[in-house]
Amino acid sequence: MEDLKGKVAFITGGASGIGLAMAEAFGREGMSVMLADIEAKALTAAVEELRAKQVRAEGVICDVGSRASLRAAALETIAKFGKVHVVCNNAGVGAGGILGEVPESDWNWIVDVNLLGVVYGTEVFAPLIASHGEGGHFVNTASMAGMVSPPGMEPYCATKFAVVAMSEGWAGQLAGQNIGVSILCPGFVKTRIHESRRNRQDSYGPESKEAPAEFAASPVLSGIPVGPVAKRVVEGIKANNLYIFTHPEFRGAVQMRFASIMAGFDAADASEALKALPPRGLLVPNLP
Repeated sequence: MEDLKGKVAFITGGASGIGLAMAEAFGREGMSVMLADIEAKALTAAVEELRAKQVRAEGVICDVGSRASLRAAALETIAKFGKVHVVCNNAGVGAGGILGEVPESDWNWIVDVNLLGVVYGTEVFAPLIASHGEGGHFVNTASMAGMVSPPGMEPYCATKFAVVAMSEGWAGQLAGQNIGVSILCPGFVKTRIHESRRNRQDSYGPESKEAPAEFAASPVLSGIPVGPVAKRVVEGIKANNLYIFTHPEFRGAVQMRFASIMAGFDAADASEALKALPPRGLLVPNLP
């Protein structure tokens, strides 16, 4: 989608952080935006802020952990704007901890929001985008935690690795319908993810501990501003980039992980256990 003017964007987690910054960046491109968020007061303020900047914006309360809630938000978006072209599955929360000490409720919470929220957003909106025949784009927010997995962040990383994997597959499935897919993988960005428990739904029960150290305020608040991230997203959509990175300084960490993976293949090449097997052709599908 090289020209975004006149198009419509739907953004989850749109009332703050990267989501709100993307809305403003899209508005500067001449897009209309629907902000979806679970936090009512922040949502109202965000819509008013965008309108004050001459962005055509609406808001809808949405719990991305509920397919029904996303369906209702999609219907509200169609009612307001007629169609949707760009969907940013951006809502996310942070949780982690020591092996064996992460509460089951935290696992359920982070999987529902970070993983299933992207599933529901993509499955609900893909047919709506395809139906108008004008093309479209998904931006699924993963993280550098979807590329490397530091100890203590396994719940968060598991969901973000899943977003990467799903998005890679969906890119191939949707390409024939003129629908692009991008995976946004930022490092530390100055957002409020360290405060994400403020919106933890009551259905997950009472908190059993404080937010884990890896989501303390310091590394988040020392991150890059949200504005350049949003501008990078606009670039990525226009260029149909599969991966949208914002922190090139993490290249080395990803290369170290890939080097370990390649070393595993080298070990398989030299394996006595595998030498007796007959030669095999390439059995994996083509990847994007």
